[in-house]
Amino acid sequence: MDTHTAPASPPSVHDLHRAFARIGLLSFGGPAAQIALMHRCLVDEKRWLTEAEFLRALSFCMVLPGPEAMQLATYAGWRLRGVTGGLIGGLWFVGPGALVILALGLLYGGLGDSPLAQGALWGLKACVMVIVVQALASMARRALHGLAAYALAAMAFVALFVFGLPFPLVVLVAGAWGWLSAPKQQSPERYAISTGALGAALRRAAPWAALWALPLVVLAISGSTFLVQLGLFFSKLAALSFGGAYALLAWMAQAMVADHGWLTTPEVIDALGFAETTPGPLILVTAFAALIAGLKTGIGTGIAAWALTLWVTFIPCFLWIFTGAPLIEALTHRPRLSAALQAITASVTGVIASLSLWFALHVVFATLTPGPFALSLPSLPSARPEALALAALAALLIRFVRAPLWLVLGVVSAAGVVLCALL
Repeated sequence: MDTHTAPASPPSVHDLHRAFARIGLLSFGGPAAQIALMHRCLVDEKRWLTEAEFLRALSFCMVLPGPEAMQLATYAGWRLRGVTGGLIGGLWFVGPGALVILALGLLYGGLGDSPLAQGALWGLKACVMVIVVQALASMARRALHGLAAYALAAMAFVALFVFGLPFPLVVLVAGAWGWLSAPKQQSPERYAISTGALGAALRRAAPWAALWALPLVVLAISGSTFLVQLGLFFSKLAALSFGGAYALLAWMAQAMVADHGWLTTPEVIDALGFAETTPGPLILVTAFAALIAGLKTGIGTGIAAWALTLWVTFIPCFLWIFTGAPLIEALTHRPRLSAALQAITASVTGVIASLSLWFALHVVFATLTPGPFALSLPSLPSARPEALALAALAALLIRFVRAPLWLVLGVVSAAGVVLCALL
C-alpha cells in the first residue's frame, strides 16, 4: 500500500484551480468514475491527500445527503486550503455541468419536438435504462448484507412502487429502525464531541443556513409563488437525498408531475437522459427539470428556476461539509448513526429498484393503465421494440465492449435518430 504523507505546505490557489478544473471538466460517468478520477488526481498524481485521508473523507461524504462525489471534491479542497479550497473544489465540480444543462435545456425547450431531437432522446433513454440498472446492481452489492438489509430494500420497493408512499417517509422509517436496532454501545472516548466543538460547528453552520434560505425569503417577499414552491421542494429534496439522484428521481417525478403539474412524465424521463450527458453530479437533473418547468412561463422564469434550484441543491452541500468536516473522526465512529445510515442505504436500494422499473415501463411501453393502489400496468400491444433494441445496443457497449459513457451516449443517440427516420 502507498503510505506517502500529504505535503507539508498546501498547494497554491492557482494549482487548486487547475486540478479541480480538470476534474470538473472530465467528471463523466457517475459517482464511481468521478471518485476514481479524484483519487487518481489528488492521491496518486498530486499526492495532496494520503490514501487514509481520502478514504476517511469518502466514508464521511457517503453518509451525507446529496451528491457524495461533489461533497468529496469540496472536502478535499477544504482539507487543502480551508473554505477557499472547498469552494474551488465544489464549484469546479458543479459549474461546467450546470452550464451544459442550461444550454441543453434551452435547446430542448425550443427543439424538443423535432424528429431529430426525438430520435436522439430515444437513444438517451435507452442508455439511461441500462445505466440505472447498473447503478442498482452496484448499490445492492455495497448495501445489502444480511436478511434485515434485504427486507428493508424489499419494503422500500413495495412502499414506493406499489403504494406510492412518499420517499422522505421511507427514508425516515428506515433510519429510525436502524437507529433503534443498533447495539447499545458507546463510541470510544477519544471520539467524543465536546460542547465547545458542537458550538463551533453551529457557528460554522449559521452563515450557510442563512445563505440557503436567503433567496427563498426574497422570493416570498416579492410574491413569486411558483419559484418559492419550487425552491422549498428542492430544499426538502436536498436535505433528504440519501442515495443520490437515482433514489430521489421517483420522488421528484411524483411531486413535479402528480402533485404540482410542473412537468409531464416524459419530460422527467428526458431530464434524466440529458443529465447523464453532462460532467458533474447526476443530481443536476434537478436543475434541468426546474428549467423546463420554468420555461413554460417564459425564458426569464426558466433561467431563474435553474439558478434557484442549483442554489438550494448545492449550498446545503457546502453547509454539510464546512460544518461537519472538522468533526469527521467523531461522526464516523458513532454506532447508532452508522446503523441508521446503513439502514437508509439498504432502503435506498429498494427505491432505486422502484425507479428502474418505473423508468423501463415508461420507455418500453407507450401506454400504461392505472392498477390497484399506485401501480401502473403496461399495455402489451403498446410495446416499443425499437426501445428494446436501443437498450440492447447500450447494454452491449457498456457491459461487454466497456466503451466510455460519452461514446455510448453518442452511438446510441445516433442509432435512435436513424431508427426514428426509418420508422
